[in-house]
Amino acid sequence: MTEIIVIFALTLITLSAIFLDITKKLNLLHKILMYIYFIFAPHIVALGYFLIQHSKFGQDNAIYRWTILTEIIIFILYIFIKINIIPNNKKQIVNFRLRIMLGGRCLVLYGLYTAFVQIIIYLIGNTIMQRLAIPEHILVIDSIIVMLNIIILIINGMLRILCTSRRLNIVKRLIVGFWSLIPIVNIFVMLYACHIAAIEYDHECYKVINHEARVDSEVCKTKYPLVLVHGVGFRDLKYINYWGRIPKELIRNGATVYYGNQEAWGTVEYNAEDIKNKILGILKETGCEKVNIIAHSKGGLDSRYMISKLKMGDYVASLTMISSPHRGCKFVDLACKIPDRIYKSIARFFDKRYRFLGDKNPDFYTASRQFSTYHSKKFNEEVKDVDGVYYQSYTSVVRNIFSDYVVVIPYILVKLTEGENDGLVSIESAKWGEFKGVLRNKRRRGISHGDIIDLRRDDYKDFDVIEKYVEIVSDLKNKGF
Repeated sequence: MTEIIVIFALTLITLSAIFLDITKKLNLLHKILMYIYFIFAPHIVALGYFLIQHSKFGQDNAIYRWTILTEIIIFILYIFIKINIIPNNKKQIVNFRLRIMLGGRCLVLYGLYTAFVQIIIYLIGNTIMQRLAIPEHILVIDSIIVMLNIIILIINGMLRILCTSRRLNIVKRLIVGFWSLIPIVNIFVMLYACHIAAIEYDHECYKVINHEARVDSEVCKTKYPLVLVHGVGFRDLKYINYWGRIPKELIRNGATVYYGNQEAWGTVEYNAEDIKNKILGILKETGCEKVNIIAHSKGGLDSRYMISKLKMGDYVASLTMISSPHRGCKFVDLACKIPDRIYKSIARFFDKRYRFLGDKNPDFYTASRQFSTYHSKKFNEEVKDVDGVYYQSYTSVVRNIFSDYVVVIPYILVKLTEGENDGLVSIESAKWGEFKGVLRNKRRRGISHGDIIDLRRDDYKDFDVIEKYVEIVSDLKNKGF
C-alpha cells in the first residue's frame, strides 16, 4: 500500500509540474533549477542503475522501481526537449529572431556550464562510483549520455546564433563556425558568439524603447519631402538600398522619402540634371513647394551644382551633406598622374560595366578627376551657395588602418597628406555651410565612409547610424524645413 501511495504521489507531482509549466504558472526552466538539473540529469543512466539495484524502497517489487524510474525519465526528457525548443521565456524579448538568438546564447552557456560541472564530477566522483559497484559498461553509457547532452546543447545554441545574429556577417559566421570545431579554442569562440548575441539584444531593446517613446510623434515628418542622393559608384536600386536601414526608419517616424536616381559614374553636371528632373517630378507629384536633400559623398557636389547652376534654389529648402569632398582628395591628384592612355583604358573598363548596370552615360574618366583638389578649387569658385537654401555638413573618421579593410589604402594616403579622415574624405574637405561636427566613437573601428550610410547594415558600439539620421531629420523639422 505504501508503494502505491508513493507512486501515485510521484505521478501526481510530475504531471502537475508539467501541466503548470505548460500553462505558464510554473517555470521549470528557471536558472537555479537549470543549474541543478544539469548536474544530475545527464547521469540518468547511472542514477537509474543505482535506483534499481541499490534502492531500499520496493526492493522486492521491480514494477515499483521501474515505474519510479520511468516517471523520472519522462520528467527529465520533458525539460530537456523543452529547453532545446524554447530555451528562454523572457517576456521582454521583442521579436521572434531575438528569441531564437537569445535562446541560442542560453543553450551555449548551459552547454559550457554542463561540461565544466561534469568534468569536476568525473574527477571527484570516479572513486564514489567504483565504491557503488556500478559496472564499467554502465559508466561508459553514462559518459556517452553526458557527452550527447553537452553536444546537443552547444550545437543547437551555436546554430541559433549563427543563423539569426545580424552582427555576425558571412565572413564572421564562417570564422566562428570553423574555430568552433577546434577543442579549447572553441570555448573562447563560443563565449565570443554569446557576447555578440548579448550586445545585439541590448541594442535591439534600446531601439524598441526609442520606437515606443516616439509612437505617433512623427519626429521625422518634415514640412518638405526628403530626397536622398547617393555617392559615386552606386545606383538607387529597388532591392539593395544604398542607404541601408536608414530610409525605413525615417519613414517609420513620419518622413516622406525619395531618391535622386542619378548615375553611378555620371559627371557632376550630368547627374545634376538627373537630380533636377527628379525633384521637379516630386514637386509635381506631392504639390510641395520645396524638398530637403540629404546627400552623401559626391552626391553633395552633384546637389550643390544643381542648386546653383541649374537655378533650383527656389525648390530646395535645405542641403545636408554627409562626407562630401568639397575640397577634393589629394590621393586623386596622385591617380591623375597615371599616364593618360592607361587611365582612359581603365575608364573604358568601368564605363562598360556600369552601362550594363544601368548608367546611360557613364564617364569614369571625367567624373573621377572631378575629385581632384585643383578641380574642386575651381568648382568652389564657380558654384556659389544660393541665398535661402540652408547648407549643413557632417563627416566621420576611422581610428586607424585596421578600422575598415575596404578603405585601407586611401585612408593611408589621405592620412599622410590631409590628416584625419573617414577612409576617403578628410575632415577639412568635408566642411561646407554650417559644419555640424565630426562623428566619431572611441572604439577601434571608428566610423568609415561606408558606415555613415549603413552600407554593411552593422551595428557598431557607441554609434547608432540610424538614430543619427533620425536626429538630423528631426532637427530639419524643428528648423521649419
